Amino acid sequence: MDITLLIQSFLGLVAILAVLIFFLFYVPKQKKEKEKKKIEERPKSSAVIDYPSFKELVKIVKNKDSTAEDLSDALSLIIEHYGVIPPKLGVRTHPEFTAYAEIIIRICRHPNTNKNIIVKFDRDLEKKNPEYKKEINDFLTKGLNSRGA
Repeated sequence: MDITLLIQSFLGLVAILAVLIFFLFYVPKQKKEKEKKKIEERPKSSAVIDYPSFKELVKIVKNKDSTAEDLSDALSLIIEHYGVIPPKLGVRTHPEFTAYAEIIIRICRHPNTNKNIIVKFDRDLEKKNPEYKKEINDFLTKGLNSRGA
């Protein structure tokens, strides 16, 4: 192969790469201004009620030192604010359902839980997500069966 052809091919590839990198970092000025306006236009209300995130509530459920009252409060907040699971993907469950399945198993195995907490969470979750009723019952059964005798 001729060395000049090799050098020309290499320079052509470098030029194409430079153009692609330019387009990667190029953001039109109008787009930046629109994004700034959107950020500035957010309503700033002083009466915003701040409730715990889903992850914070799950940490309470995972904590073995949580009392029955803490569990009950955390689970009622989960149902109230995060209780609706996205619809199924055909026959499969939505990937977010795994977090709820883990919560069901965790509350069944928690040392400070009682039947009222488990039954209330199960009923409320089934009420808000009727299409997941079978899966919720399956994980409830797995959680109850995994408890020590």
